[in-house]
Amino acid sequence: MPVKASYFLMVVIWSTTPLGIVWSSETVAPTLAVFLRMLVGLVLASFVVAVANIRVPWHRRALFLYGYSSIGIFGGMLLSYMAAKTVPSGLISLMFGLAPILSGLLAQKILNEPKFSAIKLAALGCALIGLFLVSQRHIQGGVEQLSGLLYVFMAVCFFSLSGVMIKRVRIAIHPMATTFGALVFVTPLFFITWLLVDGRLNSQIWSAKSLYSIVYLGVFGSLIGALAYFHVLQKLNASTVALTTLITPSFAIALGGLLNDEPIDQALIVGATIIMISLAFFQFGDKWLKRFKRVKSVEMS
Repeated sequence: MPVKASYFLMVVIWSTTPLGIVWSSETVAPTLAVFLRMLVGLVLASFVVAVANIRVPWHRRALFLYGYSSIGIFGGMLLSYMAAKTVPSGLISLMFGLAPILSGLLAQKILNEPKFSAIKLAALGCALIGLFLVSQRHIQGGVEQLSGLLYVFMAVCFFSLSGVMIKRVRIAIHPMATTFGALVFVTPLFFITWLLVDGRLNSQIWSAKSLYSIVYLGVFGSLIGALAYFHVLQKLNASTVALTTLITPSFAIALGGLLNDEPIDQALIVGATIIMISLAFFQFGDKWLKRFKRVKSVEMS
């Protein structure tokens, strides 16, 4: 598949995933919805691995890779589904957009990466201000809304931690093998969680919209989206891939407003704009500053 097509797929899937999570949890219990999604992804991944004869290693290093990948899938997805009852899809996407900043903080501790520059620290501060603006209504709401925000924040923490831990594993395997291995790890965990937390089907109340959303997320979110992401990551530089964190939240907010009647007020627009600008400066601010200094030095000489 051309890398442009993979990038387009990744943006579309990541933009629609939060709304899919909200819809799939409307009539299906969150723990069951996420388990069914992963089960669909695992079945399809097994078929692809078998037909394409893709080698899936099970040695120690590969197991660490699958385990670290599972941290983000299990913690990130489970908490996101639990939050979807009270948190709009657009806000979920915005908070996940902050993952690069949180990943940078974790990488300093785990991977001994350099501390943030002044520009990155300023971007972090502005992003927190924007986050306060977009979540102000939920902070002032009831316990359920506040708990939903906490769930999303913890989900982003698990997602960011997973990405940092994966960097510690030096292994070159097929992206489909990584996807399949991680699904093998997490699908039983989601099943056990559903049994312990809920354990009931209640299929008589399931809506077609929830079922279609589960299938969509299983096929595209858990399988095709992961493959597109790994493909793009291999072909493009990290800064280009990071642009998705600037693109997808705006689309997710628009889709939530148009298709799910989610409120889009002034505080959300202003806060989201601040977060997007902050993310841009976090990702590219140091490069822009170096380029500006270079141009100035050339003009002065």
